[in-house]
Amino acid sequence: MISRRNFLASAALLSAGALVSPALLAAPKKRYIGLQLYTVRAAMEKDPAGTLAQLAKIGYNSVEGATYTGSQKFYGMTPQAFAALLKRNGMIMPSSHYRLGQELTNGAPTKGTILHDWDRAVDDAAAAGVKYMVCAYLSEPERGTLDQYKYVADQLNKAGERCQKAGLQLCYHNHDFEFVAQNGKLPMDVLLATDKKLVQIELDLYWVTKAGLDPLDLFAKHPGRFPLWHVKDMDRTEKKFFTEVGNGSIDFKKIFAKAQLAGLQYFFVEQDATPGSPFDSVTKSMAYIKKNLV
Repeated sequence: MISRRNFLASAALLSAGALVSPALLAAPKKRYIGLQLYTVRAAMEKDPAGTLAQLAKIGYNSVEGATYTGSQKFYGMTPQAFAALLKRNGMIMPSSHYRLGQELTNGAPTKGTILHDWDRAVDDAAAAGVKYMVCAYLSEPERGTLDQYKYVADQLNKAGERCQKAGLQLCYHNHDFEFVAQNGKLPMDVLLATDKKLVQIELDLYWVTKAGLDPLDLFAKHPGRFPLWHVKDMDRTEKKFFTEVGNGSIDFKKIFAKAQLAGLQYFFVEQDATPGSPFDSVTKSMAYIKKNLV
């Protein structure tokens, strides 16, 4: 016969189990630490398979593409072949970069851009397993007045509609020029006036900081609008140049504490230029991120 003491102990355990079992039973969400492949662009051009294997060994399990524009392939491979290569390395590519395409290349439209052959770009992205298609950059001829930015915003809305039909999400990636006021208004505010269901933002933490803004203020003003981040640090020199994550002046701990407010889904380390081998730099960034941010 079970004693009263044993009964109460068993009941307590069952009660505690009822409280914690959903958390215990739920599979932990996989933590993705991503890299924007522009950081290792030379290596990807020479040996994409070897480069991805090396990144996986360092600990990166997510990447963001950078070279679809123009070639209409992913690093020389079909979407299916590149997706298979990623899978063999235990990686995903949830996001990839694209261009607006208003600027001509050698006098001709550039295919695979928002303005030229976007349908195929969307189909290829879906086939490669991409979830977010990102307008990466506006060249100088694609910027200009606030009216030009309104034109860009209209094109982003249209491109975002096409993405949604395929189950994808369009984003816009900032630099610092979008935060230079024109007639008292920021071009970024024009771009943020797009339909937030159609156009979200990949926030580059380096460029927004270099422009003199606090990412936390943007999160508070536009909660949930920033599902993607570029995690890129700024050195402490007068030049305020790129450096490894944790080696510079940006307070990433403070920013990551507001990830839920921002709507963060994926982040990607990016370092446009490195003092030596980019693999050494991304290894240093990985060590800091694992120890301090995730």
